[in-house]
Amino acid sequence: MRVIQKFLLSFIVLAGLTAMTSAETRVVFVTHGQGGDPYWSVVKNGMDDAAKTLGVKAEYLAPESFDMAKMAQMIDAAAASKPDGLVVSIADPAALSGPVKNAVAAGIPVIVIDSGGSELTRELGGLLYFGQNEFEAGMMAGERMKKEGITKAVCANHEVGNISLDDRCAGFAKGLGVDVPVINGVMDPTEMKNRIIAYLTTNPDTQFLLTVGIGGAEPGLMAIDELGLTGKVRIGTFDLSPTILQATADGKMEWGIDAQQYLMGYIPVVMFDLMAKYKLAPIADYPTGPGFVTKNEAAAVIDLAKQGKR
Repeated sequence: MRVIQKFLLSFIVLAGLTAMTSAETRVVFVTHGQGGDPYWSVVKNGMDDAAKTLGVKAEYLAPESFDMAKMAQMIDAAAASKPDGLVVSIADPAALSGPVKNAVAAGIPVIVIDSGGSELTRELGGLLYFGQNEFEAGMMAGERMKKEGITKAVCANHEVGNISLDDRCAGFAKGLGVDVPVINGVMDPTEMKNRIIAYLTTNPDTQFLLTVGIGGAEPGLMAIDELGLTGKVRIGTFDLSPTILQATADGKMEWGIDAQQYLMGYIPVVMFDLMAKYKLAPIADYPTGPGFVTKNEAAAVIDLAKQGKR
């Protein structure tokens, strides 16, 4: 009987120790981009794949529209739930800096992705920033087109109020070396297309259209096609989708600037799991872009985009 009791006691202790060492890591993402958005669905896929591979519990939260007040509430609620790590995008520093600071003050480690940048991340006490410098990426695009003789361009912004998209337009103008008007657009693709058509109709000397994301790129391609301006008004964009890549492969789009957002979903899950299990903390930012995907590379990436990896 004593042998059985000792065995049971040993088993209970061992089970308890195993449970302590194998406790499930929990990571919460709160972003301004809905999981169904073509760009953000790739981020979510990265998060889901990492969670499945590592056995981590990962949750993806986002407001139904670009609603910074709602997102601030979501960050507060996520922090209150005491996750092992919090991943956020900071599209509007004025609205979101407070909740992020509060999370850090409560002892929640925070990684910033996509929007916000390195400097703000450090100011708020975040561990590191995953993404690209949007202003510099825009400037690289502007410099690229300046070398090709572009002097009349417009930037189409489908999500007004997102500071990162503002930086893309501003950087492009800096790199091009001329004023670049901005089309204030919307997420609705039909309305976005109509606004681009209206601008190009009243500004027939436009040589180049820069769109700052998929929400402007696909309507932009349709607008140029409907106006019969394919090949006359050139177009380039930030971010990738199967449609963008096919247009690039067909020579209808100059390039797509790839931020490799799958990494923004995958790697933070890995980092927070390592922190929770082994107390290993990242010490440097992780730049994921920019990379220009041109006609030569586009065909090789289309299948990956269809799989939600690019």
